[in-house]
Amino acid sequence: MFRYETAPKFKKPVFKKHQPDDSNKFQPLPKPTGKYPYHLDLESIKPLPDQQRMAFHMMGDTGSIRHVDFLKLVVTELVEQYAEKDDLQFLYHLGDIVYNHGEAHEYERQFFKPFEKYPAPIFAIPGNHDSDVNPDSRRPYKSLDAFTRVFCDTERRTVSFSGGAERLSMVQPNIFWTLVTPLANIIGLYSNVTKFGVVTDEERSWLIEELRRAQLERPDKAIIVCQHHAPYSADINHGASIPMITFLEGVFEETGIRPDAVFSGHVHNYQRFTKHYEDGKTLSYIVAGSGGYDELHPVATTDDRRFDPNNALFENVDLEYFCDDKHGFLKIILEKKDGKLSLTGEFYTIPHEKKPEPGMTAVLADRFVIEI
Repeated sequence: MFRYETAPKFKKPVFKKHQPDDSNKFQPLPKPTGKYPYHLDLESIKPLPDQQRMAFHMMGDTGSIRHVDFLKLVVTELVEQYAEKDDLQFLYHLGDIVYNHGEAHEYERQFFKPFEKYPAPIFAIPGNHDSDVNPDSRRPYKSLDAFTRVFCDTERRTVSFSGGAERLSMVQPNIFWTLVTPLANIIGLYSNVTKFGVVTDEERSWLIEELRRAQLERPDKAIIVCQHHAPYSADINHGASIPMITFLEGVFEETGIRPDAVFSGHVHNYQRFTKHYEDGKTLSYIVAGSGGYDELHPVATTDDRRFDPNNALFENVDLEYFCDDKHGFLKIILEKKDGKLSLTGEFYTIPHEKKPEPGMTAVLADRFVIEI
């Protein structure tokens, strides 16, 4: 399961030492385009034919300022899988769609063109690069101006900077919002521009209310939390986010409610962590940020002194599986059998070359099952 190089790779989250304070990068949030509590019903976009089973794709960090070659390979596999499976409903993007500063003129090259053949709706939460502002831009703009026009429109229509793409804008009601489906409430958070993320008090209060509301629908519906910044990571570029760990665990402790899984991007690889709680329950934290950015982030080796695994927040958190040398995507399956609901995650990797022949060539690299 674990690969070995000059030294073993960490099997725990790590904290990256000597990181500068970049809190000055915080950007004000745009106004919501929909009404509180910022819900979007999946069936208003795409009706679910089978109320007992639902599947969708998930990945993050697909854009790239240099080239989108790997993203094109990933999307080719997504399209092939969609054609072979009749249960897929949509793609949920974990952020960092457009690098480096979320500019409108980059959406055609980094999003609309690569995804032009993907036949299903695409929902998204913003990443730090989607939210950043280019100080050298000739046309002044505010944080998330382009993102909101693509994903948080008030009606579905052609996006003026899409290059005439057939894909219409999405009608998400806010940059933090909940996708309501027959089998899950998918709560999407926004963690701003800074390297390790930050969440406003307003959004924190909203999350508390969303968890309490979603808890009332358990066990008939799963609770899935998505955010761009990964709470736990063992990679060499970011490492774990102490602010995101304390934020989430503080909310879970205050409400007494934990989701069934937490999905993140930000780190350009795939990692699956399990956190063990004192009450005997566990929670899966999955990083799925290998969607297409040309540079992947390796997991740190144990002899690298830039990283520290010794933090009380990392206790009882184990890295179960990782893939840091291939791009890939997740397929999430929610299925109800005999009155019991389960969530299955399948992580597929892609070959790093052009497809030699038609058909899927993605390889199933990791699979996990969560009983709701």
